Amino acid sequence: MRYIFNFPDIGEGLDEGTILEWYVKKGQSVKVGDSLVKMETDKVVADIPSPRDGVIAATFGKVGETIHVGNALVEIEIEGISGEAAQELVKETQAQMEAVEEEGAGVVGTLEVAGNNAFMPASNEGDFIKSEQVTSTTISHINKKALATPVARAMAKEMDVDINNVQGTGPGGRVMKEDIIKFKQQQSYITPKTVSDKKNDLSELIEIEKMTQIRKTIAKNMIQSKHNAAHMTVFDDVEVSELIHLRTKFKEKYASEGVKLNYLPFIIKATALALKKYKLLNSEMDMENGNIIYKKYYNIGIAVDTEDGLLVPVIKDVDKKSIKQLAIEIAEISEKARTRSIKLEDMKDGTFTITSFGSIGGKYAVPVINYPQAGILGIGRIFESPIVKNGQIVVGNTLPLSLSVDHRIVDGGEVTRFLNEIMNYLEEPVAMVME
Repeated sequence: MRYIFNFPDIGEGLDEGTILEWYVKKGQSVKVGDSLVKMETDKVVADIPSPRDGVIAATFGKVGETIHVGNALVEIEIEGISGEAAQELVKETQAQMEAVEEEGAGVVGTLEVAGNNAFMPASNEGDFIKSEQVTSTTISHINKKALATPVARAMAKEMDVDINNVQGTGPGGRVMKEDIIKFKQQQSYITPKTVSDKKNDLSELIEIEKMTQIRKTIAKNMIQSKHNAAHMTVFDDVEVSELIHLRTKFKEKYASEGVKLNYLPFIIKATALALKKYKLLNSEMDMENGNIIYKKYYNIGIAVDTEDGLLVPVIKDVDKKSIKQLAIEIAEISEKARTRSIKLEDMKDGTFTITSFGSIGGKYAVPVINYPQAGILGIGRIFESPIVKNGQIVVGNTLPLSLSVDHRIVDGGEVTRFLNEIMNYLEEPVAMVME
């Protein structure tokens, strides 16, 4: 019996992934749970395990190629299953397919079963065909999105062709460049020579780089945030000489224990304590049911600048942790984000986000809310400035703050009181451990 294993949704409703490394090849035996392929998704790099014991009959996609959820990854030859057992496996897979289709995520798996009594779904209308008739063409019709190489997708886009309407002639029904050209020629819109000439002209004027999964997700999330939240940003400065003094006092002691102490643990702690007093900033709006959901846990996301793009791992239960614990956890999770070894669990359940652009040199910004959260705090770089202290003008240390909120949830007065609370903790950091 042949089993077609399709790229599953491994979490967070992802749409596609990029193949980084194949662990198997045709003719190789695999067991349930063996890693088949390393995939880069929009948030994590993950190994996809085999769902069945068997022998690899085919792999679909090359390293660097983008695979959509529901498209074929591998074909597995499964021995010792036929007759009623095969039919039961088909029913099980059909149930999976229907469940996934209801969620709009694509197809989890399709079967090619040997034997006259085995059947599989032939179309979305519920028709069935005998397994003897199953071909790569049949499989490609079951999948919602066309199986295609990146080159073919790029060509289809350039030629204004809906690739899902093109009949693929490659392995597993994969749409090839030739299929795109043939389809377009049949419509008498464009010739292969025209495409070639156009590419040659463009190659001298522009440089094209394929977007990473992270960059695609950032673009999608930014648009979602701007379309679904009413952004408002408040700017303020806080004098942090006491904070600098406290950090300097403990910096060497922490360093001797292998812990790097910067200002972020203090800011995260101050934010969590302020959120406990101003619950609207730790909530989200449920428009469908007409509710505001207040969260009684304080998980702070921190924006981490990586080579591939911005990731936002989450520090859980910040209000219950010490400055030292936060410093350790921030360093660990930031390193995981930069090395792409972070897990999906580390990216979930954030209730508020902090982004620090000051480390690069910026003072103020208008941070984009990590929707559906109610707010995001931007941290600028500390700079010296004249301040009035005890009636005298002295040199102070100023930390710029930029707070963006969803104005549908939070009004200006509440925003200002919340930001003042954070500033009070940063001006007198000892108060964070005295309460």
